[in-house]
Amino acid sequence: MTKQIRQLDRVVIRFAGDSGDGMQLTGDRFTSETAQLGNDISTLPNFPAEIRAPAGTLPGVSSFQVHFADYDILTPGDAPNVLVAMNPAALKANLADLPRGADIIVNTDEFTRRNLAKVGYATSPLDDDSLAGYAVHPVALTSMTIGALAEHDVSKKDAERAKNMFALGLLSWMYSRPYESTLRFLERKFAARPELVAANVAAFRAGWNFGETTEDFSVRYEVKPAKMLPGTYRNITGNAALSLGLVAAGVRSGLPVFLGAYPITPASDILHELSKHKKFGVVTMQAEDEIAAVGAALGASYGGALGITTTSGPGVALKSETISLAVALELPLVIVDVQRAGPSTGMPTKTEQADLNMALYGRHGEAPVAVVAPKSPSDCFHAALEAARIALTYRTPVILLSDNYVANGSEPWLLPDVESLPDLRVEFATEPNGEDGTTFLPYLRDPQTLARPWAVPGTAGLEHRIGGLEKADKTGDISYDPANHDFMVRTRAARIETIPVPDVEVEDPDGDARVLVLGWGSTYGPIGAACRGLRQRGLSVAQAHLRHLAPMPANLGEVLRSYDRVVVPEMNLGQLAHVIRAKYLVDAIGYNQVRGLPFTAAELETMLEEVLKNV
Repeated sequence: MTKQIRQLDRVVIRFAGDSGDGMQLTGDRFTSETAQLGNDISTLPNFPAEIRAPAGTLPGVSSFQVHFADYDILTPGDAPNVLVAMNPAALKANLADLPRGADIIVNTDEFTRRNLAKVGYATSPLDDDSLAGYAVHPVALTSMTIGALAEHDVSKKDAERAKNMFALGLLSWMYSRPYESTLRFLERKFAARPELVAANVAAFRAGWNFGETTEDFSVRYEVKPAKMLPGTYRNITGNAALSLGLVAAGVRSGLPVFLGAYPITPASDILHELSKHKKFGVVTMQAEDEIAAVGAALGASYGGALGITTTSGPGVALKSETISLAVALELPLVIVDVQRAGPSTGMPTKTEQADLNMALYGRHGEAPVAVVAPKSPSDCFHAALEAARIALTYRTPVILLSDNYVANGSEPWLLPDVESLPDLRVEFATEPNGEDGTTFLPYLRDPQTLARPWAVPGTAGLEHRIGGLEKADKTGDISYDPANHDFMVRTRAARIETIPVPDVEVEDPDGDARVLVLGWGSTYGPIGAACRGLRQRGLSVAQAHLRHLAPMPANLGEVLRSYDRVVVPEMNLGQLAHVIRAKYLVDAIGYNQVRGLPFTAAELETMLEEVLKNV
């Protein structure tokens, strides 16, 4: 039958099912197909923290949302246009997020009395009028997949597992996605078992053919490529981009990169990724605990490498004493904190911006460090380079504040020209620097950066003490002199405060906005989408975003005081807003939620509209 083809400018699809249904893989493959077509993309994986929650229950639901469009987009989308629900739990967990009229593709084979009872359904929602406001497409995904694989030499269990490929084939047909890369992926993934390659390919093709022949789907959709800058792109997650940024920092500095890490969600992928890049001089060590990991990284920096440690909030707490030691030693160290919901173990797979206070102040004594935060998955690459630049130039620990939202989300990334990246080469001390020509003064500072010399251990004539005890200015001798301690504390603080960072840029197209929305980290996308929506409705609002949180841009105070209202949306209880009030005496309005989920553009737009009415 001839199917109608309809053009769309954007679509939001959510794949949802049990944690064993392969929804993350399905969403990732659909995203890869979409990236090849040239659409702009933003994704939001969402999965349970439990290794294996009880099958078919609400705590075990895993989902993957992908937003793609023929224009520049900033978020994974507020609400799905399409929900693929592999079981009753997936339907119930996600139904509240759907707008009326959304398409729901339901795996009817899983709507058994037992599975319905697990999630509190007395009767099947497919049999009553509870889904009357939606376009429901009942598809027997499991049994149709098993039927399609009847002639293949696979077990029933393996055949059932392939139902996610049937769903992927159907959605790929619906939205006119290229599928050759998925077939190649399946060949690589199951290379050791050719029968599984054939079975999964057959399941994918069966889903595609079902869409082509069924009368339930009479329309096929197309979303044209987005207009993007020329160049080579790849789809990349925040953790992968951050890892490549650290590799690039090693290449551009000429230093070996050493990662000391202890596995922790959601930062472990950085350890996995960096372990693949030994040919670029990257050494990774999975330590026995968080303290050993940061200690090894600091030791590597002492030895002349770029020392890095990766973790999340609980790990930063354990690393804090060694970070303070790095402050005292005045050595470069990059601490990557991929934030998650806390406190304590909290919600390990959910996002939050809860660690800003800890990054700024969470150490004993006066121990200031630089703090940098990426705004999007692809920006993690450049933020990692910036963190390394500051650490190497100013001989200081730098905390890189990512979060679960940007770490696991993905978007197109324009591959940069390596030669255009900053030159991070370091000059090690090789000769005595005292006036007598024979003495080495380990705390004789560069007058511009206030950084001390970095001498590789074993360099003849440059022997010097290190350790946590206070050091005398210039000589580095242990000192308990009150005046010297005051001087050293103030100098270390000045070294951070005088780091030159770019001025904050304000997006105010009309130039007459009275309200400024200030964000940091992963709130960039939702804030930008909300401001874009308000401007399209004729409302004037300004937006600014902070990448550097310590030190802050020199012009920030002037910018803040030029607006009648400053609104700071954060996924915490107002940590940046408190800093802004204290530092700049500006009565910032905090908008705060800690739900383990990113803001939606719609909720920020509604909130900002109320602020604009009351200016």
